[in-house]
Amino acid sequence: MIKVCAIASGSNGNCYYIGTEKEAILVDAGISRRQVMKRMKELRLDISKVKAVFISHEHSDHIKGLRVLCDMHDIDAYLTRDTLQKAHRNYHPKTAHVFTAGDSVKVGAFTIHSFSKQHDAIDPTSFRVEVEGQNIGVMTDIGLACDNTKQHLSQCNIVFLESNYDEQLLEEGPYPYYLKQRVKSDHGHLSNKQAVELVEQVENPKLKTIFLSHISADNNRVDIAMKAFEHLANQYNILPTNRYAPSEILCVGEEQLVLFSQ
Repeated sequence: MIKVCAIASGSNGNCYYIGTEKEAILVDAGISRRQVMKRMKELRLDISKVKAVFISHEHSDHIKGLRVLCDMHDIDAYLTRDTLQKAHRNYHPKTAHVFTAGDSVKVGAFTIHSFSKQHDAIDPTSFRVEVEGQNIGVMTDIGLACDNTKQHLSQCNIVFLESNYDEQLLEEGPYPYYLKQRVKSDHGHLSNKQAVELVEQVENPKLKTIFLSHISADNNRVDIAMKAFEHLANQYNILPTNRYAPSEILCVGEEQLVLFSQ
């Protein structure tokens, strides 16, 4: 049985859990250790099963909890050399394993396939995690869905996919002009519309579940993001994530089912 959920997802912090009965990994650690522990306890997930944390890039909402979490629980950290060097020193764990985008890293039963993406960071990567015959993608903070993203999405059974902003809300919202331009640039974030178009463009009969992820607090709403995907609801299990609480857990065995987090 594989368990998959978002511990946190949003510009205030990101952390994604993928685990088996015996072991688990996290992708990103952008919330405090205290919040990771609190939210995992709510979901009855055991931190002692977590063997590694993979970091997508150096922005604080993806890395700020890394040092304390890894050092206190003896968890291995994995990130690219440039990401490690660019990250604030307060986020550096005692021991860090360096990989190069494009590498596949083996951790227990997991094979973590890394690949470059377009975002305004020094060396941003996304991940496809292969375990027990399932492929789970973590694909957020993407300005433009490049060929790497499409190729790995075409292999996923489950994906955490960025659906960051609604175009109208962004244009009418409080962000200054330069920040609006940054968000919608090819090195910013995917809109609801772009996320839908990506799913429609990539032919993948294996894809069953899409977690709508990194939903903006200022430029989007969960109901708007869900509505954008409404016409795909007969084809996919569409689940929202939350910046303030963990998502539902998706349990994958012989069949897929959703367990509520509360």
